[in-house]
Amino acid sequence: MKNKLINIPPLPAIILAILSVQCGAAIAKSLFPVIGAAGTASLRIGISAIILFLVYRPNLRMITPPQWKLVIPYGLSLGAMNLIFYLAIERIPVGLGVTLEFVGPLLVAVFGSKRLVDYLWILLAAIGIALIAPWSSDGIDLVGVLFALLAGAFWATYIVLGGKVSRVMKDGDAVSTGMLFASILIVPFGIMENGLSNLTPSLLGMGVALALLSSAIPFTLEMKALGQLPPRTFSILMSLEPAAASICAFFFLQEHLTFSQILAVAFVVIASAGSTMTAKK
Repeated sequence: MKNKLINIPPLPAIILAILSVQCGAAIAKSLFPVIGAAGTASLRIGISAIILFLVYRPNLRMITPPQWKLVIPYGLSLGAMNLIFYLAIERIPVGLGVTLEFVGPLLVAVFGSKRLVDYLWILLAAIGIALIAPWSSDGIDLVGVLFALLAGAFWATYIVLGGKVSRVMKDGDAVSTGMLFASILIVPFGIMENGLSNLTPSLLGMGVALALLSSAIPFTLEMKALGQLPPRTFSILMSLEPAAASICAFFFLQEHLTFSQILAVAFVVIASAGSTMTAKK
């Protein structure tokens, strides 16, 4: 698996990572009622850390102090992003959570832009986000909205730090070591929530699938892409996340898309394709 993931070009790697995360989200949502959001995040990140260590076997003694200074905050931001996002979608719809969380990557794209054409793709992605978010809905949990926005801030941090880490460490070593610190941060919250005490063999199996789909596979693919693409381009490409979330909701949850949501999907796809085609070599 390791060699196949490493040989995937950056653009297909991002697409596969997005699809993998959205499939994992369906599993995660089903675990919330049993083990809670923090318990689900702990199960996902903890098992992911074990899987990645077994696959890549990083030599922690060979990591230099400058590498530690980057990989530790990278892992902590990764963990915080996942825990806070799960706390958000425990309170608000997944589509809204993904949309609000994407504010983080969008800001990375805005601050990294230097050409006029870049702002066109950012504008299209922003319009898509605005269209796909149910701003007129009543009864939206404000705490959930704030959690989603905070998760977006950690997502932006993860993108910036991931790009730096990928230039000083091997992809597998970086993501497996980073996941170790993510689990150190998150697992105590799952223990305190007491949801992990409800684990059964079947739930553990779902946790393994969740870890593979939502963490081990996509984070490895994203680290590969971050090493070859500028953070700005990566961020705009990640605008496919809200669209993918809506499409997966349609297939797995039978949630039909409205006209504005279909229009939003079109905007974010155009923005992603446009940013790729006009990116500097």
